[in-house]
Amino acid sequence: MAGLRVNDLKKSFGDHEVLKGVSFEVESGKFLSLLGPSGCGKSTILRIICGLETADSGEVLVDETDITRVRPEKRNIGMVFQNYALFPSMNVAKNVGYGLKMQKVAQDEINRRVSEALEMVKLGGYETRRVRQLSGGEQQRVALARALVTRPNILLLDEPLSALDRKVRAEMQYEIRNLQRQIGTTTVFVTHDQEEALTMSDQIILLHDGNIEQQGDPHTIYSQPATIFASDFLGKANLLAGKLACEEGNWFLTDGKVKIRLNHVGGKEGDEIKAAVRGEYFEFCEEGAEGANPFRLEKKIFTGLAWRLIGRLGNQPMDISALGTAASELEEDRDYFVRIRPENVVYYNV
Repeated sequence: MAGLRVNDLKKSFGDHEVLKGVSFEVESGKFLSLLGPSGCGKSTILRIICGLETADSGEVLVDETDITRVRPEKRNIGMVFQNYALFPSMNVAKNVGYGLKMQKVAQDEINRRVSEALEMVKLGGYETRRVRQLSGGEQQRVALARALVTRPNILLLDEPLSALDRKVRAEMQYEIRNLQRQIGTTTVFVTHDQEEALTMSDQIILLHDGNIEQQGDPHTIYSQPATIFASDFLGKANLLAGKLACEEGNWFLTDGKVKIRLNHVGGKEGDEIKAAVRGEYFEFCEEGAEGANPFRLEKKIFTGLAWRLIGRLGNQPMDISALGTAASELEEDRDYFVRIRPENVVYYNV
């Protein structure tokens, strides 16, 4: 197992600055997701790590060894591409063993390691199958086996599940994460799918416009978004506008109709702020309960996992998630009261 570190990566394509000085570290054996919208630089980082792109400046180190100028085939890095990049003219065994053949490994050893790799990805016995005979999920497993068969120090996955349907994608998320834990290879996974990043990662780096917006474990980065962009992109929070107020040592966001308790982390009374509040953190309560605020339910939508309750908190638009049969009894065009705990509110100065 090997650790990975990138220092101050910068990259431009013409006048477009794709990376503006990105630095991060992945501990040996950990699973890191690079998450962000299209064009934020996440795939460019992966291509620089494996040597398919050259950074304008910065370093790539594996176990503190600088590989920035090392040729791609000498880096011992496995890569799984979004489109799998399998050879249609070759059978499964030849696809998986291609990298070993290029390394001039003996054929008996290639055969043994190919069989081991296919067993790992649950494709034992598929050696003679043709690529065109495989489903999308099976092709993805072949691509993964090909990346693992060379026993790479680092495994890179560039949106490998985006072409799969929802059910197969969920299965592959579990299988890739489980396999990564078994073999312990340090892994960097690129995705624009928030759910994938949250369910698969030890750490997440959220990228925006060529910079790191936030880095942390899945729970922290979801529950404590560091910026308005982070709150909106990762799980899409409600944003409430108001002023910072203090009453008897307690701090609040208030807009005249709504008063939401906050844990004070900076700013002074009267500051204009925006608070990010996840829809699932609200709870319904009685009018006189501590922290109660008026909520007008305008539309109710059943999503299968929960109810989306769309309406207004005071005068501000609000989208609340509610589980359980109790939500089914709520009526549209009715007034209710909701509250939220201070630890579930994150606010930003504007």
